[in-house]
Order: sequence, then structure tokens, then C-alpha cells
Amino acid sequence: MIDILQSYYTYADGVAAESGFLSDITTGGATLLMVVIGVVGYFVQARLQSVFKRYSSVAFPEGLTGAELAEKMLRDHGITDVKVTHTRGHLTDHFNPATKTVNLSDSVYSSSSIAAAAVACHECGHAVQHAQGYAPLRLRSQLVPIVNFASTAATWVIVAGIAILASTNNATVCWIGIAMIATSALFSIVTLPVEYNASERALVWLQNTGYLKGNSIDGARQSLRWAARTYLVAALSAIATLIYYIALINSRRR
Repeated sequence: MIDILQSYYTYADGVAAESGFLSDITTGGATLLMVVIGVVGYFVQARLQSVFKRYSSVAFPEGLTGAELAEKMLRDHGITDVKVTHTRGHLTDHFNPATKTVNLSDSVYSSSSIAAAAVACHECGHAVQHAQGYAPLRLRSQLVPIVNFASTAATWVIVAGIAILASTNNATVCWIGIAMIATSALFSIVTLPVEYNASERALVWLQNTGYLKGNSIDGARQSLRWAARTYLVAALSAIATLIYYIALINSRRR
């Protein structure tokens, strides 16, 4: 009987050690994944800046500014309650559904380039989504207040949870923090169809109006594709962060 028990405990210790080893591998893999995504993100951001700079020097065929194009696109879609405004910064363009404003940055608002046209019409694409009740945009808007709270509190909850886990072996608080991080990851994933759809609306409108064609529309498409890829990297980063913290909590529980 003693020999059997000793064999059992030896086996159990081996399983625990192997489990810990696998947890360490998982945590290390998640960390490596985050680093790789960070490097890819740096490349994508640099490429976006390069493409935007390139097409910022290519004049829009009709000589219209980003602000003028935005107003035309809104009117063509029957949207009269959204105002086109100017905001400071570079590529800080955004649509605010709360104030119903399309906010265009310094490099877009008064610029008559292909890059400015693409960005301005992309933001108007969000205004069209809002006017037509585009489901992913509605979901993202509903997640905003939750994500704003979760992104601020998640780290502190995880830290508190790990402290509690170390002393009580209770991981409940940790998993609450994980749920907060998961909400942020969900937000990043939901953002993808919102951004890609807005770009598609912009390109379709620019083509249908005849403003851009041939190489010009290709330039606008490239600008928007690289901008969209920054959101894809952000979503992958959010997922990698979620995986990392799940692996971290599991490794602390062994």
C-alpha cells in the first residue's frame, strides 16, 4: 500500500511539474506573439505614413478639398444633420455620432490630394453607417462606455486578483479582470467590419461619382487598405494580450 501511494505521489508530482512547464511555455509563447505583433504593427504604421505621404502629393483631379468632398458625399447620401469640422493633428480624423460631426485633421480638411479625399470619404462612410443603422457600428457604440471603464480598470483588477490568488488560491478576481480584457478584445474585433465597410463605401462613392478612376482610385484604395491594417493589428494585439493574461493566471494557479 505504501509503495502504491509513493508511486501515486511521484506520478502526481510529475504531472504538476509538466503542467507548470507547459504553462510557462504558453506564457512565453503569448509574450513572443505580442512582441511579433508589435513589430508588425510598427511596420504597418510606418507603411501607412509612407503611403499617405506619397498620395498626399498627388492632386485630386477635381481640385476639391477633403472638407468639400465630405460635404458632397454626405449630401449625396441624404445626410443633412452631420457637420464637417476641423480638428488638430495628423490622421486624427474621426466621425463622432454623439455630436454628429465628421472631424477632419490638418492634413485632410483643406488638402486637395487623393489621400485626403480617401480619408475624408472614409469618415463620411461612418456617418452613412450611422444614418442607415449599420449593425456592427451600433454594437461598437454600445461597447464604448463598457470598454472605456474596462480598459482603465482591467490592469488593477488583474494585479489585485494575482495578489488574492497567491494568498487564497481563489482566481475569481483574476477572471473578472480577464473578462474586462476580453471586452476590449471584442471591441477591437467588432471595429474591423466597421472600418473595412466605411472604406468600401468611400471607394464606391468616389468611383460612382467619377471623381477617381484608374491609378487615382488605386491610390485611394492603397491609403485606405493600410489604414485598415492598423485596426487589424490592434485586434490581433488585443487577442494576444488576452491569451497572455489567461496563460499567466493559469501558470499562477499550478
